[in-house]
Amino acid sequence: MFLYFLKKLDWVMIISILALCAIGLLSIYPTIYSEGMNIFYRQLIFVIVGFFIMFVFAFLDYRIFKNHPFFLLTLYFISVLLLVGVLIIGRQIRGATSWFRFGGFGLEPVEIAKLVIILILAEYFSLRHIELYRVRHIVVSGIYMLIPVALVFFQPDMGSAMVLFFLWLGIMIIAGIKLKQLLVLFLIAAILFGLSWFVILRPYQKQRIIAFVNPYLDPLGSGYHRIQSVIAVGSGGLFGRGLGHGSQSQLKFLPDRYTDFIFASIAEEMGFVGVALIFIFYFVLFLRILKISIAASNNFSRLFCVGTMILFLFHIFINIGMNLGLVPIAGISLPFVSSGGSNLLVNFLCIGIIQSIYLRSQ
Repeated sequence: MFLYFLKKLDWVMIISILALCAIGLLSIYPTIYSEGMNIFYRQLIFVIVGFFIMFVFAFLDYRIFKNHPFFLLTLYFISVLLLVGVLIIGRQIRGATSWFRFGGFGLEPVEIAKLVIILILAEYFSLRHIELYRVRHIVVSGIYMLIPVALVFFQPDMGSAMVLFFLWLGIMIIAGIKLKQLLVLFLIAAILFGLSWFVILRPYQKQRIIAFVNPYLDPLGSGYHRIQSVIAVGSGGLFGRGLGHGSQSQLKFLPDRYTDFIFASIAEEMGFVGVALIFIFYFVLFLRILKISIAASNNFSRLFCVGTMILFLFHIFINIGMNLGLVPIAGISLPFVSSGGSNLLVNFLCIGIIQSIYLRSQ
């Protein structure tokens, strides 16, 4: 039975994901010589554990989420409690209180919240997509989204708050929201952003946005990250400088070169070829998820697949955009490539549920 299920998995998707993980690990590998083994081997452990988690959730029946709303609500309240707890006892890193620390490892509760929001919204809209014209469904689903968004915003983690908001918005669009309702939501969002600039946003967050417009106003401060990442990307050429030979990344001019700015590090050391491979593997991944979504037997499955695609797409768009200097810096990781455990494990978990959908749709 185990071998039968193993053969039925979507191995094209799995191979594309492992290839992305391999590119990330190759980029991190030179740290063995410059900073010790901790970063590389810790990431390798996360990949192995994530791969195991994917298999576990692939063989579990995904309908445990679809058919048990109380279980989903329990997961939702646990994720909210974790977000409250991190504000109280979490560790502050780079100005944001987003992490629980356990020895040498960390847990970022917002990553769990992203998965739970996809599950909650997929369940909610799968039962009510015909009645989505009723404003109360938009309001109720908005409350599910707004509570974690508010908690994440006050960490403060603007990037993850935007991810949660666009997950809600994207799933609603796929579920069938009317154009008039969508325009009203965009107007409300624009008004809230305008108010947050004067009331909520902290000075360093405003500086990031200003630095996006003109990073050379403060080249050694708020504009530094953008300038160095653009230099790294531009210096890679066709084949790159070679692993461990990137001047920006290895000499530490490029900040967060294995997390937020790993794309710039890869572009510098592996060149256009490395970047092209990343885009190819992402394209294959999305193609397979889309195929599974179309073939799915129920609305919950389709909306979960679409929600996962929105999650990955937003992370990719923001991460690569900020590495190229096209969007403000938001502290968003590159799925399956960036170093870090919480995001990687949740991504593998999402893929595991999609594989479960695939197995039970055949």
